Amino acid sequence: NCCTYCVIPSIRGPFRSRTIESIIKEAEILSRKGVKELILVAQDTTQYGTDIYNSREIVRLIRELSKIKNIEWIRLLYCYPEEMDDDLINEIANNDKVCKYIDLPLQHISDRILKAMGRRSTSEGVKKLISKLREKVPGIVLRTSLIVGFPGEDESNFEDLYNFVEETRFDRLGVFTYSKEEGTPAARMKSQVSKREKLKRYNKIMELQKKISLEKNLERVGKIYKTIVQGVADDGIFYYGRTYAEAPEIDGVIYFTAQRPLNIGEFVWVKMLNSDEYDLIGEVIE
Repeated sequence: NCCTYCVIPSIRGPFRSRTIESIIKEAEILSRKGVKELILVAQDTTQYGTDIYNSREIVRLIRELSKIKNIEWIRLLYCYPEEMDDDLINEIANNDKVCKYIDLPLQHISDRILKAMGRRSTSEGVKKLISKLREKVPGIVLRTSLIVGFPGEDESNFEDLYNFVEETRFDRLGVFTYSKEEGTPAARMKSQVSKREKLKRYNKIMELQKKISLEKNLERVGKIYKTIVQGVADDGIFYYGRTYAEAPEIDGVIYFTAQRPLNIGEFVWVKMLNSDEYDLIGEVIE
């Protein structure tokens, strides 16, 4: 995927898939070491297998990984919206081991900016996909990443993006200000946006998402979630961990108390009692 702002394809070369056999072997080794969650990620996870099998094989890979006894969660990151077909959506919906969580790197919603970025998606296609995901996979958590200040992005394009974020209400959202990458077509484009304007647009969307994130978290208060124990907080009082709705290192965490000692990697049921914009606080329910 040769986006006009990204230098990675020219550095890393063509897309290369590992064989299903090699991935299964690694996953089995990890499961024997106590790993309970697998995360599938690539430059474009949805294109897995197209180079070595001449077809998208992400669904077959997920099904094979699901057969590994001790693996309880399989999480998908970086799935391009154009390749999210019905087979993959149905697998997410119907496979109990697949986290109802999907990471869609959208970057923008304005068709003019998407075209300038070299993206294959369209505003209409993205909106239809999000509606389908929420219809077919109840409770699905949607994460995306956006770029503001791309060359030629005017106030109208930015307002389209802002309104899209406001209407769509993503569970997780990251924003980047566009930066020139030497050797990319975008770096040579005219109508570069000033640093001041890029920062202004960044802050505006992040403030909006902060409000949405708090509202989303407050909706979870009072509910009980299966939670993996990751460690003990610095205060020595709380444990911390994640539900299906949090990917490690990029999303918030759940802080919780327990009446008994817990083991790292153990799954427990946590009732959510309080929340801030990004993290929740709860207690283990035996």
